[in-house]
Amino acid sequence: MIANDNRIYLASGSPRRREILEQLGLNLERIHADIDETVRPGEDAVAYTERLAREKAEAGWQVVASCGLPERPLLAADTTVTQDGEIFGKPQDAADARRMLLAFSGRSHQAITSVAVRRGDKLLVRTSVTDVYFKKLSDAEIQRYIDSGEPFDKAGGYGIQGRAGVFIERIAGSYTGVMGLPVYETALLLAEFGFDLP
Repeated sequence: MIANDNRIYLASGSPRRREILEQLGLNLERIHADIDETVRPGEDAVAYTERLAREKAEAGWQVVASCGLPERPLLAADTTVTQDGEIFGKPQDAADARRMLLAFSGRSHQAITSVAVRRGDKLLVRTSVTDVYFKKLSDAEIQRYIDSGEPFDKAGGYGIQGRAGVFIERIAGSYTGVMGLPVYETALLLAEFGFDLP
């Protein structure tokens, strides 16, 4: 599958990203890479996700170098949701989750995921933008979803692969990108580092 090795570092704690990469046959070693995720003034959603993916990859690579770990590709990613120029991160509480779901109800929004891969001095980034179309949500549907606890660790307050799948009429773009790691773009990036997927 891959010349010599199928091991990469993953600078992400997301179980969804881990699952997608493992399904592609990769062996992962988690690298902890904290960064400041504050949106900068005037920064649009694509610039924001690309910057965060790049900064996570840089921070992760510093950990690899400082710990003297073997050199292999390190992957980082960032996902955000946007609508009408507003960036929706992870909801802070139930009221914030409700605000997000009401904004998406009966309308479209964009799920944006940027992926960065770093090895040595080489760092490449690719971005996936997907249009997501929600049905009109009732107050009861929103409340049940909030009560499930599912919205709180996800950008935009929902996960396409979970219970919120019933809210989504259609998408135009990458299903795995909405999940948090677009497989197509990820494979293109890893190919630049000698990985032949699948």
